[in-house]
Formats: sequence, C-alpha cells, structure tokens
Amino acid sequence: MDYDIATAALETKAGFASAQDAQDELLRSHEDFKSANDERLAAIERRRADVLLEEKVDRINGAIDARLRRVEDLALKQARPALEGRRAVSDVSSREHKSAFDAYVRCGEAGALRAIETKALSVGSNPDGGYLVPVELEHSIGTRLAAISPIRGISSVREISGSVYKKPFMTAGPATGWVGETDARAQTASPTLDALSFPAMELYAMPAATATLLDDSAVNIDEWIASEVELTFAVQEGAAFVNGDGVNKPKGFLSYPTVANPSWSWGNLGTVATGAAGAFPVDDPSDVLVDLIYALKAGYRQNGVFVMNRKTQAQIRKFKDSGGAYLWQPPAQAGGRASLMTFPLIEAEDMPDIAANSLSLAFGDFRSGYLVVDRLGVRVLRDPYSAKPYVLFYTTKRVGGGVQDFDAIKLLKFAVS
Repeated sequence: MDYDIATAALETKAGFASAQDAQDELLRSHEDFKSANDERLAAIERRRADVLLEEKVDRINGAIDARLRRVEDLALKQARPALEGRRAVSDVSSREHKSAFDAYVRCGEAGALRAIETKALSVGSNPDGGYLVPVELEHSIGTRLAAISPIRGISSVREISGSVYKKPFMTAGPATGWVGETDARAQTASPTLDALSFPAMELYAMPAATATLLDDSAVNIDEWIASEVELTFAVQEGAAFVNGDGVNKPKGFLSYPTVANPSWSWGNLGTVATGAAGAFPVDDPSDVLVDLIYALKAGYRQNGVFVMNRKTQAQIRKFKDSGGAYLWQPPAQAGGRASLMTFPLIEAEDMPDIAANSLSLAFGDFRSGYLVVDRLGVRVLRDPYSAKPYVLFYTTKRVGGGVQDFDAIKLLKFAVS
C-alpha cells in the first residue's frame, strides 16, 4: 500500500475512534444530567430546593454543551473533502487553471490566469477584481460552508450566474372545480403572479500568508485558502441568514414582519406566543413546543427542524413529557444531530437569547422556506503591498438569501400574546 494512502487510512480510523469516544462521553454526560435533574425536581416537589443541586445541573449542562461541540467538530473534520493529492484531476483545462492559479498565489504571476480567462470569455472576474479560483477549490469552499454554516445546511441553495435571482409565485391561483365528463367547462380566471428577488451581495475574507509559506512547495495552497476563508464566510453569512437586514447582505428570516399565527398572511411569518413575557410558562412549558409544531401544515411538518441558540437549548434540555421522558435527546451516533421531540435540532448562535418579546426559537421546513443564492465564482486578489512583509489574499464570493415560502417557518414568541 502507498505510504500516503496508508497514513490516510490510519488517520481516518483514529478520527472515527475519537468521534466515537466523544459520542460515548456525550451520552454518559446526558445520563448524569437526567439523574441530577430528577434529583433537583424531586427536591423542589418536597419544597426543599437545593442550591447545590441547581449548580450541579448547570455544571453538567455546560459539560454536555462542550461535549456536543467536540462531537460536531470531529464530524466536521471527517466531512471535509479531500483536495490535491487525494483526487485525480483528469480534465486538461482544470489542471491548466489550477497550475496557473498556483503560480499566481505563490509568485504573483498573473499572465497565465489572464490568458485562461480571456480565452474563456469570463465575465465573472477581471484583473482589477481578482481571478477566479479553480472549480475544485470553489466546490470545496461550498461544501465546507454547508457543513459549518447552520442555516445554509438546512436551506435550499441555488447557483446563479447573474446578480439577482427572481422567483415567481402565485398570489391568487386559477379558478378550479369539479365537472362531469360531458359538462360544459366555464372559463377560469387567470392566476395572479408576483416575484421575489434575491440579490447576491459580496462577502469577503482576507487571509494573510508569509513568504515562507508561499515558497514551501509542500503546502497545499488550495487547502490553505479554503481553510482560512471557511470560518470567516460561515460566521458572516450565518449571522446574515438569521438577522440580516437585506442592505448589502442577505435578509435574515427574523427580519421579516411577523403576525400571530391565526392571522397569518403571505409576506409575514407566523408566531406562537409562550404566554409569559421572556420565559416559558411555569406549568407544562413543553406544551408551547407542541403548539409551535402543529402551527405548521402537515406537508411542511414532516421536514421540520428546530433552530435555536445554545442558551435556549440548555433550558429546553430540562423539559419532560407526561411520561417523564426527556424531550431533548443527544445524537444517536457520532456525526448525528441532537433532537427535540423527534425533530432535528439545529444550533445557530445568532438566534437571540430568551427575553421579553424575543423570537428565540424557530421551527419549520427551511428547505422549502429559506433560499440561499450563490453566484458562480470565488475570486482572489493577491496584495503583497498593504501589509508587508505579509501577502494578503482578498477573497470574495457573492451570496444572497431570503424567505421564499412564508408558510414554511413558524417562530416562538416569548410574550404574553
């Protein structure tokens, strides 16, 4: 067996072992949490609330969060796609582009890249705005973002070549009805159409490299750029997909108008109130989660996911059903997701903390409800002048987003009504 292949196999086995160990620790912590919380609840029922038990439950809750992060990090590392050296690039033009891009990044030689883009009549970039990265690197960045950007991972993603994507929808459908086989057909009314617009805004990162790193031929430049920009891109777009105002950034689903769900209409997101300002109700707090689930139509509910931040999740972790079983469950296997009432739970730290009138918890079919648009092409502009002796790489991609189906997402409002 080739040395590199053997090494990769050993690393993979070690990774799976570490992921399984982390998963086992998470399951043990969850069992400890349930025991401690049961003790705490029993003490409260005896009217002998124990401060030490409260602290113990909170401490184990924090340990579960830490172990959950560890499991997610290990799963992310295993999900990262292999780049140079582990995937054959058979297409001649792809190899030519990759070689030219490598020369540009390492030495600033732009002639070959300029010739390739001129030959391809590329409108995606120009010498003033940087050069397109190889397709393999672009796909790698997209795959990494889907793995670590929580809302992108559960939403629909569409690639576009223009600056705006317009999606038509019917505000009023054509008239329909039942008729007999030989009955006359009355003329039907025409549908009324409107369009939602999703502009792609520019997102950038600017990793820095030393001359030593660029001179080292053993360093995989594709891998380095992808790893440097992935976290910056994921953090910025993750915040925008939740809270973005739509000005030079995507519009987050919490930025749309909201109405109480019984009064829902297109263009608004429906809300379900907890009945208590800035809190879950004292009696049967999990009932509002049931109300939220069934506020969603059955066609969306089967693909529903919960979205909340870590603090909200820590509160919900204490909830039980009428049979005494905990509603929150850890991932069943390494690389899986925690679940709440059998639905997947997505942790998005940009969701607001619980407060008066906050919209701290969402439930819905985000694949139907939220659309992410990616304009084809990731660009890199090499800058050896602005931060000598470092070389900066101004890396940009265009991304947009917004709600595409206002009936597919419901929000829990921490308010009396």
